[in-house]
Amino acid sequence: MSSLIRLLDKKPAVAAETYQLPEEKRLVGNPLQTLWLEYTDASNQFFSGVWRSEPGKWRIHYTEEEYCCIHEGISIVTDAEGQAVRLKAGDEFVIPRGFTGTWEVVETTTKRFVIFEKVSAS
Repeated sequence: MSSLIRLLDKKPAVAAETYQLPEEKRLVGNPLQTLWLEYTDASNQFFSGVWRSEPGKWRIHYTEEEYCCIHEGISIVTDAEGQAVRLKAGDEFVIPRGFTGTWEVVETTTKRFVIFEKVSAS
């Protein structure tokens, strides 16, 4: 039987994974990032959780589809053509698979995310 999973807390009561990005992705700083993965489906293609990062800037290339809602902080996402979008608390957006650019955290940022990443058949 399946149960409804409520996503209420900005920092859920699940174990946090703390990490730093590989050097080859980093452009400015070495921000500490924290991930609270709240849900993964049985196919390992659908995920939900909360992410937090200290200030810094790094390269991004999305192989997944991601919905985000910023809970706190300020970030700037810039696409490969140089178009920048400033994101703040309350902003909701989708980053499509194939998006390439940079993510800059100006003020420590927390976001809720929902990701779908299709598993390729091997």
